[in-house]
Amino acid sequence: MKILFEDKDLEELIVTGKNHKYRKYARNKKFMKSLAISYSYMRSVDKASELKIYSFMHYEVLKHIKDKTTSSIRPCNGMVERIIFQEIENGIIINILELNSDHYGNKK
Repeated sequence: MKILFEDKDLEELIVTGKNHKYRKYARNKKFMKSLAISYSYMRSVDKASELKIYSFMHYEVLKHIKDKTTSSIRPCNGMVERIIFQEIENGIIINILELNSDHYGNKK
C-alpha cells in the first residue's frame, strides 16, 4: 500500500528514526521498534481494513469522525500513542495525519 505523510516530521521519524519535533519518541527504543514494525505491516497490506488481522496494532475506524475514512492503530502496546490516518482511494493510499497521545481522553 502506498503511504503519504501530511506531517513531514513524522515521516522523518518513521523512516530515519530521528526527528527534533518527535525526539521524545525517538529516544524510546521499544516504541521506535514497534513503530517500524507497524509501518512495514501498513505497507504490506492492500487495504487498511486488513490491519485487523494484526491484533496487536488495535486497528479501528474512528467513529467520532463523520467521514468514516479516518482510522488509527497503536504501534506499541502499553502506550497510548496512536497513528491517526485517512484511507483514500479504496484503501490503497494511507495519508498519515498525526501521532496522537491523547486518545481515549488521556491528557498528558
